[in-house]
Amino acid sequence: MQLELQTFFILLFVLLCLLGIGANGFIVLALGGEWRRRGRLLPPDLVLLSLGAARFCLQGVGLVNNFYYAKDLVQYSRGLARQLFGLHWNFLNTATFWLGAWLSALFCTKIASVRHPAFLWLKWRLPALVPWLLLSSLAMSTVATLLFFWGNHLMYQGFLIRGFMGNKTYKEWSHRLEIHYFLPLKLVTLSVPCSLFLASMALLICSLRRHALRMQPHSPGLQDPRALAHTRALRFLISFLALYALSFVSLIVDAAGFISSESDWYWPWQILLYLCTSVHPFILILGNLKLRGVCRQLLLLARGFWVA
Repeated sequence: MQLELQTFFILLFVLLCLLGIGANGFIVLALGGEWRRRGRLLPPDLVLLSLGAARFCLQGVGLVNNFYYAKDLVQYSRGLARQLFGLHWNFLNTATFWLGAWLSALFCTKIASVRHPAFLWLKWRLPALVPWLLLSSLAMSTVATLLFFWGNHLMYQGFLIRGFMGNKTYKEWSHRLEIHYFLPLKLVTLSVPCSLFLASMALLICSLRRHALRMQPHSPGLQDPRALAHTRALRFLISFLALYALSFVSLIVDAAGFISSESDWYWPWQILLYLCTSVHPFILILGNLKLRGVCRQLLLLARGFWVA
């Protein structure tokens, strides 16, 4: 890849990470400030605060990790920094997937109009279980991280003795480890929250779609506020679904080791990996009345400051 094109992708990656850090930091500050003022948060806001904090840290870890990689690839592979970054990255990635799944489940039980007794019981019980859901996300992310750390440690030990194994033998061994250990582990640890997320989103989209079709004969026109609200909600949900699915597929492909750190497509691939954590916070801000109000106030303050 040409140096100019690679520089463009690096700058685009940095811009994407900075935007994600800013948006997630805004979510944390806005909801954290409300928590400090009122002493409590609604269950969905508590999950959203946790998700914003995890993504904020994930973007920071990814930015530092990739800069360290770009600075000295040999030292990065040889030292313990790769294992340390991998430890934080795997924990935060798994946590964001679980928190995104719980957020979609809470959103689903709050909005979806389903009369099944099991769903009604879940609608009643799930908000009270949010602290336990957050603790379970922490526990499952920790277990997954330890399993990934063990694999990364094996990879590091193999890198240290590759002089005895031979460089070709080491590459074959590391590729087998990626295919037969990291890929199944990533599939197992991410498929469970992803399945929960997909089930919640599918139920919610079907419920909103059915409700919109039921309202259509009674709507005076396409500009009916309720119809527009349902259309807007569906757009937000479908965009969230697309970003979540893209993130899942990207992480699975990344676990298989198809894009190595020496590849010319490393930086475009990093952009794809961090796309969801950078773009989705803006969707959450636009779709959340409370966050949108805080954002509007900040924009008015900034406008008044510049006018003055």
